[in-house]
Amino acid sequence: MHEFKYRNKQLYCEGVKIQDLVKRFSTPLYVYSYHTILGHFIKLKIAFKKSKPLICYSVKANSNLAILRALVKEGAGLDIVSGGELFRAIKVGCPPERIVYAGVGKTEKEIKEAIKIGILFFNVESISELENINGISKRLNKITNVAIRINPDVEPKTHRFITTGRLTNKFGVDFKTAYKILKMRKDFKFLNISGLHIHIGSQITSPLPYVSAIGKLLNFIRKLRKEGIELEYLNIGGGLGIIYNKETPQTAEEFAKRLLPLLKKSNLKIIMEPGRFIVGNAGVLVTKVLYIKSTSKKKFVIVDAGMNDLIRPALYDAYHNILPLKMIPQRKGNAQKVDIVGPICESADFFAKNRTIPKLKENHYLAIMGAGAYGFSMSSNYNSRCRPAEVLVKEDKFYLIREREAYNDLIDNEVIPEFLR
Repeated sequence: MHEFKYRNKQLYCEGVKIQDLVKRFSTPLYVYSYHTILGHFIKLKIAFKKSKPLICYSVKANSNLAILRALVKEGAGLDIVSGGELFRAIKVGCPPERIVYAGVGKTEKEIKEAIKIGILFFNVESISELENINGISKRLNKITNVAIRINPDVEPKTHRFITTGRLTNKFGVDFKTAYKILKMRKDFKFLNISGLHIHIGSQITSPLPYVSAIGKLLNFIRKLRKEGIELEYLNIGGGLGIIYNKETPQTAEEFAKRLLPLLKKSNLKIIMEPGRFIVGNAGVLVTKVLYIKSTSKKKFVIVDAGMNDLIRPALYDAYHNILPLKMIPQRKGNAQKVDIVGPICESADFFAKNRTIPKLKENHYLAIMGAGAYGFSMSSNYNSRCRPAEVLVKEDKFYLIREREAYNDLIDNEVIPEFLR
């Protein structure tokens, strides 16, 4: 589901013609649909209402303050992985009791900040981290809530770089280690070990890996209860896939239908951490065709956006559908096979390879679809390029939610030492 559709041969975001946004803000440009973001959040909320989950949006997917604020106002919590994301969460008014904190490498400074603010809990990924949080809590004279992140060793059938639930990945602890921690939890006098957490990967299109992972957790929870170890929370993470090309991911309703019976058996409070599912198809990256270049082997469409703006194709060989802002008539002989590439000095700087697309001309504009998740949040200033502006559309109105960077922004924190002046 998304709100990017053609009307009178022009691509619209909700009630706004994207070409009008280009005239106002230039390119490259990220454009987001407010109703798509809220719609996906509400779909999950309704689908899982029987388990009354706390849905903590995964900030790393897209951390723009306006998007975070929209979700927090709707009742979402936030799943964070850094001190910077904690800063954003507080900035948008997220209640601390709706913040969960994951990540394998939390620093002492980050842990202190989160304890002082009073977040719901940390998802702890190692015994060393557990000991560190306990020590910091002791110095602050606070009891800190934590959940143990378990690595259930299941195959999520996704790209190897976004698989997180195998024992060969750096995330979480195995069941044996989790059991050892829970048996000795009285030794951690300043911790309340109150839950279990899993996150098995990203862009997962089948419910089966979740069913397998949660099934393993239920067996573990039964074992713990027999030994008098009670917990309060079960956090099933995120990772729900979306449609980029020809994927057939489960809907929120289908996903809930498979998981709700299992979650009910746990008899615990449920937390979810969706990111991509909420914002992935809510955003596009708009780019201008600069040049058409033909060689003896290839035809290249060179655009003004680059891998610094959207790195997913370069990093994951990810597929993104690409549409012209103005619909091009489908006529015989009008299609061409091209590589759509950016201006960065890297061969990995591409958005599509050998893509059959209607014949493009210089100064045409394209929308790279499904760019709402891990688009701007993974962008960089590589090649000293200014990062793009971001615009949020709600019905027939639009709002600039991030200004385009200027050259001075690139050097704002750099200092030339006195001896070089």
